[in-house]
Amino acid sequence: MTQIPHHFEMQITQTVQLDYLLYLPPGYGGDLTQRWPLLLYLHGAGGRGSDLDLVKRHGIPHQLENGQDLPFIVVSPQCPSDSHWTLHVDALNALLGDVSARYPVDAGRISMTGASMGAAGAWMLAGAYPERFAALAPISGRIVPLPLWRMKDLAIWAFHGEADDVVPVSEAQRTVDALKAMDANVRLSIYPGVGHNLAAQIYDKPELYAWLLTQRRP
Repeated sequence: MTQIPHHFEMQITQTVQLDYLLYLPPGYGGDLTQRWPLLLYLHGAGGRGSDLDLVKRHGIPHQLENGQDLPFIVVSPQCPSDSHWTLHVDALNALLGDVSARYPVDAGRISMTGASMGAAGAWMLAGAYPERFAALAPISGRIVPLPLWRMKDLAIWAFHGEADDVVPVSEAQRTVDALKAMDANVRLSIYPGVGHNLAAQIYDKPELYAWLLTQRRP
C-alpha cells in the first residue's frame, strides 16, 4: 500500500508556573533610565520542591542571602518536586519574558548559570532559546542532546571537576571541543582533584561575575 504524505498543524495553549526568588541590585531604582543585566540561576536537584528556602541553601541565592551583592537582577526559580529543569524550558523562557517586561532589564545582557541538574537545564534552555542569552556558565552539568550550532554565538564558560564521578569531565570536554570546532566563544575550566560539588567555589569567584558583565549579545 502506498504511503500518503500529510501535514499536521494545530494551535495549542499551555499554562506554566514557577515560584522564584528575585534579587534587585544595589542602586536599583536610583536612575529610572538605567537598564540592568539579568542573571538566571538554576539550582541543582537538592533545591526542588515548593519551599523557596531550599533554593537559598546553595549557589548564588545562598551567596546573596549571606550578604554578597551582585550588579545584576538575579532570578532564581524553583524546580517542582520529582521533576527536572529540562522539562520546564518553555516555563523558564516565559518567566524571563515576564520579568523583562516588569523590570528594566537590558535585553542584550541576559546571562544564565546553573549547577549539576541546573547546568543541564541551562544547556537545554540555551539550545532552545539561544536568542535570549548573551552568556552561559554551566557547572558540573550533564550535556543533554542538543543542536550545538544553535549556541555558537553565545559566550560560554563551563566549569567541571576533573574527579567528578557523577558527570564525567569528558562530557563537558566533548561538548566544548565541538563548539570550538564551530569557532564558538567557549572555554572550559577543569579543577584537578575536585569532584561533582564544585559550585560553591565557582560562585565565590568575582572573576565569573566580571566576565558575565562584559558579555553582550551581538
